[in-house]
Amino acid sequence: MTNQIKTTVLLAVLTVMILIIGQAMGGRGGLFIAFILAVIMNFGSYWFSDKIVLAIYRAEKIDPNEGSQLYATVRELAQAAGLPMPRLYLVPDESPNAFATGRNPENAVVAVTQGILNTLSQAELRGVLAHELGHIRNHDILISSIAATLAGAIMILADIGKFAVIFGAGRGDDEDSGGGIVATLVMAIVAPIAAMLIQSAISRSREFLADSAGAQISNSPESLANALLRLEQGRVAVPMDASPATAHMMIVNPLSGRNVLNLFSTHPPTEERVRRLREMEHI
Repeated sequence: MTNQIKTTVLLAVLTVMILIIGQAMGGRGGLFIAFILAVIMNFGSYWFSDKIVLAIYRAEKIDPNEGSQLYATVRELAQAAGLPMPRLYLVPDESPNAFATGRNPENAVVAVTQGILNTLSQAELRGVLAHELGHIRNHDILISSIAATLAGAIMILADIGKFAVIFGAGRGDDEDSGGGIVATLVMAIVAPIAAMLIQSAISRSREFLADSAGAQISNSPESLANALLRLEQGRVAVPMDASPATAHMMIVNPLSGRNVLNLFSTHPPTEERVRRLREMEHI
């Protein structure tokens, strides 16, 4: 299945979820409001998802003069990958992590945290940057950004549903008042879980593919493997105040350890990623 088809399917599934939540919360009126919200979110997630994600993490564009070494490294890796030079952003967070976003390679962004710059060696950082460029080359960034935006919207609606239950909304039994308090409460609980499962489905396999692409771009699987191990240790030592809706975009899951079940993890186990990378080293 091509990325275009996957993106269309993802948009359709998450849109239906938004409509179902609206119906459960407010009947026909809620459905209409949810429909308007879905239209806005579909348009906004395509054109502005990168800006939304960068705003969530207060990311600032890196000055080429101040980050000259970083720019030089990314430029060299982008040329090796056959990609345009992406924009570079810094997230002011001491937890080591990184992500890529944007509509397409021509509008791509690579963002790194202050923590990752302080934690990794130059060779390890090079491996991480190559991994993010792998996401861009594999055309993962649009679907990941859309998933983050729409999953965030679903979680907000679910929270509204919980408040509606607390304050007595959704109690009617007729067609115009939705599915009642039970339906509202069920949707408020189930919707975020469904959104996380969708994120997991689109994220896990893509991380393996981006690892493989990053190892090829940097020509150093071992550097990326070492980086993943250090990042796994770093995100435990310095937890990141990350949004669950965007966790799947990070190179390592900033929410790991806070999930009750591995079922909801948006990333494959780091040990398995490292094992595969080290197997590539001997090919």
